[in-house]
Amino acid sequence: MWEVAPSFRLLASDTAHPVHRAWAEQVRPRVVAAGLDRGWLAELIGPSGYVPDFLNPAPAGPAPTASDEWDAISATPVDRVRQDLDHLARHQGRLGPRLSGLHADPAARLPRLAQELATYWDLALAPYWARIRAVLDADVFHRARTLAEHGAGRLFNDLHASVSWDDNALTLTRRKRGMPRRSAGAGLLLVPSAFTGPGLRTRVRPPDPPQLAYPARGVGALWETRPATGARALDAVLGRSRTLLLTELGSPASTTELARRTGLSPAGVSQCLTALRDAGLVSAHRAGRSVLYARTAAAETLLEAASG
Repeated sequence: MWEVAPSFRLLASDTAHPVHRAWAEQVRPRVVAAGLDRGWLAELIGPSGYVPDFLNPAPAGPAPTASDEWDAISATPVDRVRQDLDHLARHQGRLGPRLSGLHADPAARLPRLAQELATYWDLALAPYWARIRAVLDADVFHRARTLAEHGAGRLFNDLHASVSWDDNALTLTRRKRGMPRRSAGAGLLLVPSAFTGPGLRTRVRPPDPPQLAYPARGVGALWETRPATGARALDAVLGRSRTLLLTELGSPASTTELARRTGLSPAGVSQCLTALRDAGLVSAHRAGRSVLYARTAAAETLLEAASG
């Protein structure tokens, strides 16, 4: 969920983002066609400022599924939803019609919000998640190694310019309120993010552990096209057509688009994609009336190995 709000905010902006521009150009038309620019998220996530805390529930583990997060949001206590919406109203000046209804009856309307979140996820993030997740996992590995080899001081002092660790105290600059250990909740959850931007975002809602979202290392190269120079070596293993389709899926695409780009027949593309999906090398994601196919992490590893 830490990727949902900032990515939606980015799509709503007219500014061309220096890193995520190619992603936004692909995704924005799908989001608009689905009406999500006029729905629940458009009211919940303004161009800047506060995002309701219940949209970032404390995860039950290190890698919750999207459906886990929708379930947690749908189960948010009524009083918590209303508190967050009251806080949002103070920031925005008022609540929109959907959020006024959500405030009046959270239990009945949270499932509708969760359904829209799932739609946004399927259109905007799921087809790209293998690539995003690889960046996040690499960041977690780096931080864990730093902590093991050099301790908490090095971890926090290298995390972000606004974070510092000194004398067993963690300091966040420009945070308006303190976060004392006795009232902040147990532990501290660090959340690398691809879309959160250059700043640092926090969520402090006891008894949940505080969450600290920070820009992940390597985001600048997230959308770079890496030529599969050795992909021809896979022809004998996968077949020429399947290898060609894998190399073309540097960004998610539909069967029709892949047929146009490769010169293969739509029926042939569909047959190859089915085989690649059965082998765990591509994933399929519904985008309105079409289906987008994307390379999985296993496919990325395979192409990288063949190019090595």
